[in-house]
Amino acid sequence: MKIVLFEPQIPQNAGNIVRTCSVTGTDLVLVTPLGFKTSDRYLKRAGLDYWDEVKIEFVSDLKSYLEKQEAPFYFFSSKSNAPYSDIQYSEDSILIFGSETSGLPDEYHTKWASQFYTIPMKANKRSLNLANSASIVLYEALRQQEFALLS
Repeated sequence: MKIVLFEPQIPQNAGNIVRTCSVTGTDLVLVTPLGFKTSDRYLKRAGLDYWDEVKIEFVSDLKSYLEKQEAPFYFFSSKSNAPYSDIQYSEDSILIFGSETSGLPDEYHTKWASQFYTIPMKANKRSLNLANSASIVLYEALRQQEFALLS
């Protein structure tokens, strides 16, 4: 599986996601521009010593990247009504999360509307933390695979 972070802004979130990727064997794709430098001390601290254990890819154009993928991909947004638990994940699923400050661009909502899902939460709340959201979705995908990818 892969987690894709679209233009992440907060180094601590990215670092925590690196740690989650490490303990689950999940690849990470970072879509630039990033709101921090990869040498940021907060990023390194949050990711601890897990950075060397994660396959990290940097891409500058998410749309082109996704159009080349054969694996199924899903977007997660507070602007969707379909719950993330409705997805039948596969072992090569690509899980895409938007920027903490601006989410995902409208063009993705338009082009791939049927591939947008949400993590249910109380009405009139803005959103969950990015690192928490990525963990919730990733662990549901792993659960559906009976955690076989952790072996």
